[in-house]
Amino acid sequence: MVDVYEKIKEGERGAWVSIIAYLILSALKLTVGYVFLSSALQADGLNNLTDIVASIAVLIGLRISQKPPDKDHAYGHFRAETVAALVASVIMAFVGLEVLVGAGQSIARGTGEAPQAWVAAVALLCAVAMYGVYRYNRDLSIKTGSQALMAAAKDNLSDALVSIGAAIGILGSQFGMPWLDVVTAFVVGLIICKTAWEILRDSLHRLTDGFDEKELTEIREAIAQVEGVEYVRELKARVNGSQTVLDVTIEVPRDLSIVEGHDIADRVEHEMKENHAIYFVSVHVEPKE
Repeated sequence: MVDVYEKIKEGERGAWVSIIAYLILSALKLTVGYVFLSSALQADGLNNLTDIVASIAVLIGLRISQKPPDKDHAYGHFRAETVAALVASVIMAFVGLEVLVGAGQSIARGTGEAPQAWVAAVALLCAVAMYGVYRYNRDLSIKTGSQALMAAAKDNLSDALVSIGAAIGILGSQFGMPWLDVVTAFVVGLIICKTAWEILRDSLHRLTDGFDEKELTEIREAIAQVEGVEYVRELKARVNGSQTVLDVTIEVPRDLSIVEGHDIADRVEHEMKENHAIYFVSVHVEPKE
């Protein structure tokens, strides 16, 4: 289990990189957007502010997850990541709705004033920077096996796309369509709400012990191929933060000794840990019927 905690600690770097990047980029976007009248850039900046909250939540979750098991948490504190993501998604949803209401009011009033064309360059520069953060966090999440960090990386990528959309809206407003900048802000609000919903849905699924059926099938097939396993009678899995908890009942030949059956169970555990990064594995051995 030492390796698991070390990987979680290593994943903190990605959260810090996201926080610093969002602080710089949100300040830049909000300032330029406010001074040079770009609703899309302001909405993009507000989006990044919510991402700061989300990144802080991931950081807190990673910190709490590193606490070792105790008498009240026999499986450790890994679910803190999921709870933090749930809280962050609610905050993101409120900000997304605020952006939608503001953009909607601007569209209804018809008070769209075209920002200067060079403002689009700011949005594109931010998109490039955020794409770099995405690549860094994606690679780090693959290295550490952190699902929370991978989710953060996907959020980084969506933010890069949002900035590109803002640039398109700003450039479009230069061709006699100042309302396009406001419409783009409205689209940004929809993207914020969509991202918040996806995080909320995934968090609730994990907290209610939901598990991907395709992944469960792949695990079952891998266990069935372990030497000595005659049949996988029962298989249950649930997500505990960034970790997977697996309970499996296997059938082995009836004439095996207890020691031989135990060796097969050890091979199953080894297969899960080495090739599927599952560290909580409970194997129950039954004689083949």
